Amino acid sequence: MTTPRTRGHLPTTDGNTLYWEEHGNPHGHPCLVLHGGPGSSAHPGYADFFDPARHRIVLFDQRGAGRSTPDAGLASTDLSTNTTAHLIDDIEALRTARGIDSWLVLGTSWGSTLGLAYAQTHPTRVRALVLAAVTTTSPAEVHWLTHSMGRVFPEQWQAFRDAAGPGADPHRLPAAYARLLADPDPAVREAAARAWCRWEDTHMATTPDATPFLSTRPLDFQLRFARLVTHYWSHHAFLPEHHLRRNMDRIAHLPGALVHGRLDISGPADTAWHLAQQWPAATLHIIEGAGHTKGLHTTATAAIDRLTR
Repeated sequence: MTTPRTRGHLPTTDGNTLYWEEHGNPHGHPCLVLHGGPGSSAHPGYADFFDPARHRIVLFDQRGAGRSTPDAGLASTDLSTNTTAHLIDDIEALRTARGIDSWLVLGTSWGSTLGLAYAQTHPTRVRALVLAAVTTTSPAEVHWLTHSMGRVFPEQWQAFRDAAGPGADPHRLPAAYARLLADPDPAVREAAARAWCRWEDTHMATTPDATPFLSTRPLDFQLRFARLVTHYWSHHAFLPEHHLRRNMDRIAHLPGALVHGRLDISGPADTAWHLAQQWPAATLHIIEGAGHTKGLHTTATAAIDRLTR
């Protein structure tokens, strides 16, 4: 794990402030990291995907996440200006502020959805894309994650469904949790955040060495993470259905890599496979024995190295 070379806060035009940091060589190949979640943060460990001698690595916490403000974990924080379109504008504002013409984009999990949306909106600003634990946050994917996967983890899903309340539609659990996470009662919000993070840890634990991650984090992280995930999932990333698949022609010429774990039940490998069929300039890597992000690092690092030579 490297130490940030420089860091700062970038104000937006609508009252948000984005935390960012840079690692590596200031004269190196520019690279941007888009973290997962939504609602996680740009941990410095993301810089380990890159060669600090060759790469200029830019990390930032997306709106409401990590060290960006206002904190989405607070019920008082308005999320109406926290959408995929806003995040795309934020990326462009950060690129301009850092004096970068174009960059390689690494997106993991939710970051792969955001990376695709950004690249399709600004293809001339993307030199290459590396997407790991590939998702598009489509209605079908969200329904799989929050409903259909109850067939794999029936007892855990029942607890997840029960925690959403007796009147919750079992086919629309992200929306039910989003309401609970905006409740004025702190106890209601905290119980919902803990239940959501327990369910996420359940469906991500598909490899023998998997350990709980989200449900062991501090409560303020769980509140922030759960509120942003449910906000985006209940709106299917604020994108029309099949939007990213329909617009793959905009980036079909960009070099890229799709890296996915065979044992990733959270996001089955067919999403990455279908995207690869529409993306002739990208290579598809399905890693046997790997889960959701676990086991993908070596292949993603090699792809970044190849695409920046």
